[in-house]
Amino acid sequence: MNTGQDSAFEDPTETTPVEVANQTTGSSATSPSSRGAGFYFQCAVLNVGVVGTTANGVVLYALTASRQHKKHVLIFSQNVMDLVDCLSLAEQYAVLVNNCYLTGTSGYWICLMLLGNYCSSAAYTMVL
Repeated sequence: MNTGQDSAFEDPTETTPVEVANQTTGSSATSPSSRGAGFYFQCAVLNVGVVGTTANGVVLYALTASRQHKKHVLIFSQNVMDLVDCLSLAEQYAVLVNNCYLTGTSGYWICLMLLGNYCSSAAYTMVL
């Protein structure tokens, strides 16, 4: 009769130091070599957003500096909407590329404003 605990018995709730280290350090991050084509597509879209934001900003600056924005209202309005769209696209894909954890109040607002495309749709309703 063995009154003590059997040495072959393992407690399923007990974790080893290696498991605890993996749980607390957040080892779920992927290395750059194991990322798929989706990551590189997201980086390409991010670059398109940054270049588009820059180009639309230059056009808007040129229109306002030459005081032509009052003559060409349609072009000016279209460039404003494109600028806001490209800026929203760049912000959205910057969040996606960084693989941010969206928890808590700040995560809720980031998800609502950036990932929900609220910024670009709000710009359309303001212009129209």
